Amino acid sequence: MRFKLTTLIAAAFLVTACEAPTDETATAGSGGASSASTSSTVTSTTQPAQPSIVPGTQEDLVVNIGDRVFFAFDKSNLTAESRATLEKQAAWLTQHPQVTVIIEGHADERGTREYNIALGDRRATSARDYLISLGVDAGRITTISYGKERPAVAGSNEEAWGQNRRAVSVVN
Repeated sequence: MRFKLTTLIAAAFLVTACEAPTDETATAGSGGASSASTSSTVTSTTQPAQPSIVPGTQEDLVVNIGDRVFFAFDKSNLTAESRATLEKQAAWLTQHPQVTVIIEGHADERGTREYNIALGDRRATSARDYLISLGVDAGRITTISYGKERPAVAGSNEEAWGQNRRAVSVVN
């Protein structure tokens, strides 16, 4: 009798573990560790691994267009690659007329704080002016400079510095 009861309980656990989660249980995050790992396996075969990206959001900009452009050392002029990214951003902004952006200007760690704030401002302004020249309404774009205060990559080498010399478009 005890063997039949144990077998019945084990079978119930197996059926429950193999059952695909409903939207309610998937979002609630309920269940034990073993059912969560089994649910994620089932979910990955039946649903996309990540939820769909909402158009007009920061995630949409980052994933589908690119949110940043890079600059040479001590420069604020746009490269051909930077212009191409900004052209995609302008087209994206045209598709999403309700979106406004802040363009953040950044610099690498070299130079004084004051110099890098000014350089970050020139970089943000350069990106903003190019977007405006492509038809984006100037009222939808603001700029801010962080200079060297918010590095994207830590390090004191050319690779890190290259990633920190940037202008980043952030959806409001």
